[in-house]
Amino acid sequence: MADETQTLDSLGDLGEAISNAAANASSDAAAAEAVTPAEETVTTPVEPKIDEHGRSYATGKRKNAIARVWIKPGPGVITVNGREANVYFARPVLQMLINQPFQVAERGGQYDVFCTVTGGGLSGQAGAVRHGISKALTLFEPGLRPPLKKAGFLTRDSRVVERKKYGKAKARRSFQFSKR
Repeated sequence: MADETQTLDSLGDLGEAISNAAANASSDAAAAEAVTPAEETVTTPVEPKIDEHGRSYATGKRKNAIARVWIKPGPGVITVNGREANVYFARPVLQMLINQPFQVAERGGQYDVFCTVTGGGLSGQAGAVRHGISKALTLFEPGLRPPLKKAGFLTRDSRVVERKKYGKAKARRSFQFSKR
């Protein structure tokens, strides 16, 4: 490419020039920072959202069920539609489901939960209560968001029943074929 012949001595001069340029650039950057401070991205701590009664409120949804959930510090009593959670959700699987956010956040027995649930069946209602408890916990203690988010409790499960199509018995099931 170039007709010039370079020697090893010229490469040594090139290395010195590069180090001098880097030193000048760093001193210029330090001087620029001294004159105008760089805008730092300061993350302001998220304030807890607590009402005048000392509670946090959130809405949880799953399938067709909607749960309105209030949490406040207490001995850990969970009330669903005016009844104890172990009475309303009699199946152990559903009781485990609504206690999962407290286990992940390591806050078992520290919060009282009062919720009203409408729509759907018991499984959907338990999922809605779990979603609502998780959201209310993050509003009461914003520091609990990362473990609850990692566990997937803050994401609304968008799976719902598929609608029935015309010409079909159900959403996808065809009518029985009759040869004659």
